[in-house]
Amino acid sequence: MTGVLWNLGAFIVALGILVAVHEFGHFWVARRNGVRVERFSIGFGKPIWRRMGKDGTEYVVAMIPLGGYVKMLDGRVDEIPPEQRDQAFDSKSVWARMAIVVAGPMANFLFAIFAFWLMFVIGVPAVKPVLNDVTPGSPAAQGGLAPGMEIVAIDGRHVRTWEDVNFALIGRLGDAQTRFEAQDSYGQRQEFQIPLEQWHFNPDETSPIAALGLVPEGPRLTLTVAEVVTGGPAELAGVQPGDTLQAVGGEPLVHWNQLVELIQSSPNVSMELLVVRAGQSLGLTLTPERRESRDRVIGYAGLAPEVLPVAEQYRFDLRYGPLEAIWAGTKRTWELTVLTFQMIGKLLTGIVSVDNLSGPISIAKGAGISAEFGLVYFLGFLALVSVNLGIINLLPLPVLDGGHLLFYLVEAVTGRPVPEKIQEIGFKIGAALLMLLMGLALFNDFARL
Repeated sequence: MTGVLWNLGAFIVALGILVAVHEFGHFWVARRNGVRVERFSIGFGKPIWRRMGKDGTEYVVAMIPLGGYVKMLDGRVDEIPPEQRDQAFDSKSVWARMAIVVAGPMANFLFAIFAFWLMFVIGVPAVKPVLNDVTPGSPAAQGGLAPGMEIVAIDGRHVRTWEDVNFALIGRLGDAQTRFEAQDSYGQRQEFQIPLEQWHFNPDETSPIAALGLVPEGPRLTLTVAEVVTGGPAELAGVQPGDTLQAVGGEPLVHWNQLVELIQSSPNVSMELLVVRAGQSLGLTLTPERRESRDRVIGYAGLAPEVLPVAEQYRFDLRYGPLEAIWAGTKRTWELTVLTFQMIGKLLTGIVSVDNLSGPISIAKGAGISAEFGLVYFLGFLALVSVNLGIINLLPLPVLDGGHLLFYLVEAVTGRPVPEKIQEIGFKIGAALLMLLMGLALFNDFARL
């Protein structure tokens, strides 16, 4: 329950910040163009706080924190006195209206740059992309990568951390191959062509890095039990924190992932565990619980291992000076923007499954987890969602900023507004498509629970 409340609180804070930034973009440019703003609202529904500003704008925080709006004086919906006519949104030139509409998404992009700037100035704990191992038979192994190598570039893009590698790989989904540049411990560089035809992964179960067969030098999972879930199969079997797991069904255990694979492949199947406790060997019988995991059934034990920290030689703080961080933040925002457009294109063409869409529940989880890790991770999460919010609002759906922008662009080219009947039909179609996407994203969220 505490975790749910924490996620909810972090979600409300994150969404409140991003909505305020987006709506302030519309508000600020509208005011610069002489448009009267009647209400600036964060959230929808019944107001829980309101204040009338000296500028004549009512500032509101409402009950439902899933968006916001800026209500401007508009002759299409209001009876406007002649003396206020020049303050109406619809009285402004088409270029002024386009500027006001596009200002919301642009504010999100600028905020992402700021969030990344602050993150890089503070410093981000990072790990060098050095390979501890390469999974036999994997695409990485087929391409020739070997343990001990450090990845320095992917498709010509320089990478310094495993996060950089992750971003670069996500953009290659659906491609036939990718080009790695790696160096050995002597600094000798070499290029590798990695085949991607058989590269598939479920983001709920594994990462692009693991699916490719890359095993990073990172925190080491030991075979010593750190935590046992209360009431779980492991506790019922008699496993205790501090136990060291030695064998399953007579098969010696070498690493934790081996145990995970054995448990997940054995739902409701009893297995003999050999553990060492206080120097004594004990035999226990574990029966993994049957659980549904998207498109397959897996076994669940309720165990967590002790984790050894990353070796000092692979750790560093990714930090820039205030001026350098401006460029780094702008570059990261641009990379995220390009990646998001690539993923939208691959979703539309069927290369990437719609199962990858996420809704508010997944966003809430992400907000909670990033907030738990600390400020720099929460800033990175805010920047990521801010970029996505900006891009989604630029999509040419009539209910979004991009749809309004499209109508105004047609007006700028033809010299006359799009007929209201066509706009009305467009809004209905756009609303239906948006509701369909939101429903699909929510369905995926519930399926991941």
